[in-house]
Amino acid sequence: MFETVIGLEVHVQLNTKTKLFCACPTSFAEHQNSNTCPTCLALPGALPVVNKEAAIKAMRLANAVDATINEASRFDRKSYFYPDSPSAYQITQFYEPILRDGKITIDLEDGSQKTINITEAHLEADAGKNMHEGNHSKVDLNRAGTPLLEIVSAPDLRSSDETVAYLKKLHSMVRYLDISDANMQEGSFRCDVNVSIRPKGEEKFGTRVEIKNLNSFRFVAQAIAYEVERQIEAYEDGVYEQEVVQETRLFDVDKCETRSMRGKEEAADYRYFPEPDLRPLVVTEEMKEAARHIPEMPDEKVARYVEALGISRYDALVITAAKEMAAYFEEMLENGATAKTAVTWLTSELLGRLNKAGLAIEASPVDAKTLGTLVSKIADGTVSGKGAKEVLDFMMENDNRDVDAIIEELGLVQVSDDGAILAIIDEILAANTDKVEEYKAGKEKLFGFFVGQTMKASKGAANPAKVNELLKQRLS
Repeated sequence: MFETVIGLEVHVQLNTKTKLFCACPTSFAEHQNSNTCPTCLALPGALPVVNKEAAIKAMRLANAVDATINEASRFDRKSYFYPDSPSAYQITQFYEPILRDGKITIDLEDGSQKTINITEAHLEADAGKNMHEGNHSKVDLNRAGTPLLEIVSAPDLRSSDETVAYLKKLHSMVRYLDISDANMQEGSFRCDVNVSIRPKGEEKFGTRVEIKNLNSFRFVAQAIAYEVERQIEAYEDGVYEQEVVQETRLFDVDKCETRSMRGKEEAADYRYFPEPDLRPLVVTEEMKEAARHIPEMPDEKVARYVEALGISRYDALVITAAKEMAAYFEEMLENGATAKTAVTWLTSELLGRLNKAGLAIEASPVDAKTLGTLVSKIADGTVSGKGAKEVLDFMMENDNRDVDAIIEELGLVQVSDDGAILAIIDEILAANTDKVEEYKAGKEKLFGFFVGQTMKASKGAANPAKVNELLKQRLS
């Protein structure tokens, strides 16, 4: 039996207005190489200046994960040559990162929790982008110099499930903090996964393999599964030391397998040395104060929803996974929906329809105010639950309008008038005197028959609660 050991290096692209060391905008939509200047092009004589906004955003994360903020962090040069790095080095923080020793608690599928330690997070400048067209390669440096926060976890993860849970939690947190849009498809949130195996009970780590640049939770899980199987097979075949070497590997998404990219460089290979053009980044009281202003985080929302609103922890975790979902839920409550009913209509009814349509919650044709109002109409008896589903289906296909007007237009106004319902009940009972006698003789299952006939006769418009109440009165 083997134990898997996983550590992560997550690269979060910070959503600052300008780059990390110059005033160029952090926008990649413009024409290639248009958002550049002598500094991000590494022209001789150009000097970098640290973006204070990037430092404050990093400090916000530190406060959210209970990390220690370094009062005087430093920048270093990491030497390597790639076409998308015009300086032939990357400015990063190797020796003195901006934060150390944080932690994130994750929820696992079996209901348990686990704390994952964060060893450090450091600021660094992103590279440009290589583009390949036929036999030609081009470089777009619009992205060069964009601020990244690299968050390094301890090797505390033991499975792909734990890894994905950690990544999803971190992804959610950086979006709640509004320090990154964390768009995985665009590379704003990507990670390198370090994987090794060891026999159960052994303390010494196995040979670590790094899988680079994964930008999907699914790809992370698939890459880990393949790599663990590859390493176990090598161990069992007696070729572990030959097949599993410290190296960097890429994940082939089409073949669902990892393949060797290059031998893993050690720190000495990068020739790290202090960045001579930048003084230490000293944290001021003003920066500390700005970094303290963080919103209610997912864990805090979960605790509040469970304690104050009385919903289950599972439902609270589902709702708080994305800040847009939590905001939608809270706006439903503001518009008359009760917490437990809002959970059902948001997570089951609305999300079911959105998933079928391939839409995210922020692109919902039905806004939170409208759905909250609709749900409140079920509670006050204006429309039945079944009728409300018809209204929701209608609103998914049409422009949002007044809820009462749609209920009226679709003929779904629920009848709650005692006299009108009693008139229908009396007709049903008069037409089924034999079944009334059977019911009174003890065949109580016939009650459902009377309810069904009454609802059918009212064309579904009668209030079911009223129907049950008045039927019991008449039959007793």
